[in-house]
Amino acid sequence: MLDALEVFTTVVVGLMVGVEFSVAFVMNPILNALPEDSRQQGHAHGGRMLGALMPFWYVGSLVLSALWAVAGWHQHGTGLVVIAAGLLILSVVMSLLLLVPINNRNKTWTPENRPADWQDQLNRWLRFHYVRVAVIIAAFALLVAALA
Repeated sequence: MLDALEVFTTVVVGLMVGVEFSVAFVMNPILNALPEDSRQQGHAHGGRMLGALMPFWYVGSLVLSALWAVAGWHQHGTGLVVIAAGLLILSVVMSLLLLVPINNRNKTWTPENRPADWQDQLNRWLRFHYVRVAVIIAAFALLVAALA
């Protein structure tokens, strides 16, 4: 049963990393190449869509990692899982304090009501997102290493 939890957790976290990596390095460049109104509307729609899904994915990944750490407490690699869970906690805290406030504003903007600094706010969000992606990649790498 522990083996299944380990593999399932690693897959869930790996998929989350893939989505967030894609947002940073695929979707944002595509959206930023669009004309201004379409760019802003695309970012707002993405913020609404992913803003509804990702909290469950982040918290779920953290819970699964914590369960793995507890269930495999005396197993080889548990220290790596604990560190990975710590990094996932950091990613949730970063999200709540840095990214979610910007996203909550962004998802309500339209071409008619967006603030003058909307692009600066999205660029700030993206810089924070790059750091968060690095954190969850590190967590994923530790989970993979713990499997060995």
